[in-house]
Amino acid sequence: MSIRRLPSDLINRIAAGEVVERPASALKELVENALDADAKSVSIRLAAGGLDLVEVSDDGSAMEPSQMHLALERHATSKLPDDQIEQVVSFGFRGEALPSIASVARLTLESRPRGADGWRIAIDHGEAAGEGPAALPPGTRVRVEGLFDKVPARRKFLRSPRAEYAACLDAVRRLAMARPDVAFSLEHDGRRTLSVQPSDAPTRVAALLDRELERHGLGIDCVRDGLRLTGVVSLPTFNRGMADHQFLFVNNRPVKDRLLVGSLRAAYRDLLARDRHPVAALFVEVPAGDLDINVHPAKTEVRFRDPAAVRGLIVGGLRAALDQAGHRSAAREQFAAPVAWTSELSSPPHPGESGSPVGHDPVSENRWNPAFAGVTEARLDYTDAQPSARAEAATAPVPAYPLGVARGQVAATYIVAEAEDGLVIVDQHAAHERLVLERMRRASALSEGGGGEVARQTLLLPDVVELDEPDCDRLEEAAEELAALGLEIERFGPSAMLVRATPAALGKADVPGLLNDLAAELAELGTALALRDRLDHVAATMACHGSVRAGRILSVAEMNALLREMEVTPRSGQCNHGRPTWVKLAHADIEKLFGRR
Repeated sequence: MSIRRLPSDLINRIAAGEVVERPASALKELVENALDADAKSVSIRLAAGGLDLVEVSDDGSAMEPSQMHLALERHATSKLPDDQIEQVVSFGFRGEALPSIASVARLTLESRPRGADGWRIAIDHGEAAGEGPAALPPGTRVRVEGLFDKVPARRKFLRSPRAEYAACLDAVRRLAMARPDVAFSLEHDGRRTLSVQPSDAPTRVAALLDRELERHGLGIDCVRDGLRLTGVVSLPTFNRGMADHQFLFVNNRPVKDRLLVGSLRAAYRDLLARDRHPVAALFVEVPAGDLDINVHPAKTEVRFRDPAAVRGLIVGGLRAALDQAGHRSAAREQFAAPVAWTSELSSPPHPGESGSPVGHDPVSENRWNPAFAGVTEARLDYTDAQPSARAEAATAPVPAYPLGVARGQVAATYIVAEAEDGLVIVDQHAAHERLVLERMRRASALSEGGGGEVARQTLLLPDVVELDEPDCDRLEEAAEELAALGLEIERFGPSAMLVRATPAALGKADVPGLLNDLAAELAELGTALALRDRLDHVAATMACHGSVRAGRILSVAEMNALLREMEVTPRSGQCNHGRPTWVKLAHADIEKLFGRR
């Protein structure tokens, strides 16, 4: 086949394939152009998730008619004052976004400099469609309609309006975080869905992600070897089931970089479970000469001259901030009412009386040798403090249970039990998580087999949980599947869900946290998995929220009930995330620890 020159319309369509993958791609290019024009306010309108309309209006520097014509030509730009491509500091510089978008859609470019008249130029899939005067405030407005209408091969690969809108919202959020000094508004199908005013970076991030981040976030600001790291990260206890709330920026440019993501994960390595992820918005500032941004058509990837220095900056800066946070923890509702540390064998001391150790007999004080008066005094001083532990009196012989009988609880997290052949330590949260999951699986299987339905607990007052609109869309689509597991939900406006009932196995669950994690789980699973697999994933997430939490104080009867259920439940030796639920120290192991053998 002989070599030939490609026609200009095909060249534009090839360029569009690199730059315009979906409505969100076109929206990103147009908003970046507005920000590079020094806009202080950016207004966005979408219709059908951007499939029918993407409109971006700004109050930045406008263009004369001659400049507008030049902007619609390929490889024309105002963002490179010279030929030093590596020194670019704007969002983009290739100058092919507008002609590329115009080659696959109907594009209308309107602009009006201050003190001059406005002008309009229309392009229909690469062909001129007229121009003339335009009425608009100072600034620029770009309308993109019917994206890929005349390119069916590309149009058929676009997703539903809801999915495309979710991608557009994500793009706007990233750019709004990158420029907290600019006001943003987003309108979808005639309804305002996002509006933020100029503010500082932490306030902007909290407004776009989660208002709770203002209370449960840590501000980051550190400098090392000419590099600077700023932003906001969450406390380890304020986390999500997915890494969908992690936003990374290099020189105020939103990027998706493996080095940065890996560094963030490394900073939290021993502070979070492997299946949990922090909320973060991090801004890395690097000298222009140490950064190559021309490695991806959409400029979403970058290359650092010294990757090790960037990684050290992120890991070291985050670890220092987390260490300084000390014992801070996200405020979570404690669903189990705390009880006093008392013995089941005696009543608590009366007011004004000093407390006694658990199971301690005051008469035994008379058995102390008077020669040890100093020791006795020290012992009395010690017992003046409130008891800090509780134990079940040992009985002989020990019943022949595989996991033994409960003797007490340590750190309100671990159950200590005595078995015939050793000492058993149980992680109450991990164990109960598995038990709840297996109960839900059995109930779900019974329901599918026609033998009954999953037991559910109807809420006296339905809970209203506010979520992002895309998260509400995912939960609404999965409502029938969730109902099969005992969770009854329905849409309550554009950005809220109404919870009417929860699975009885969950008890009093953290409903807002449950719905947030379920939405994140569904976002990752999509529709690729079979219903059975999806239900298993969702059931595991629900079981985690319904299990006995670490920090909840259990009675001895509750501890023993948990042990007995573990003994008859399949797979109770490991939790839903693969961690062990109990360990045993045999008598021989304990004797070795004390040098008895």
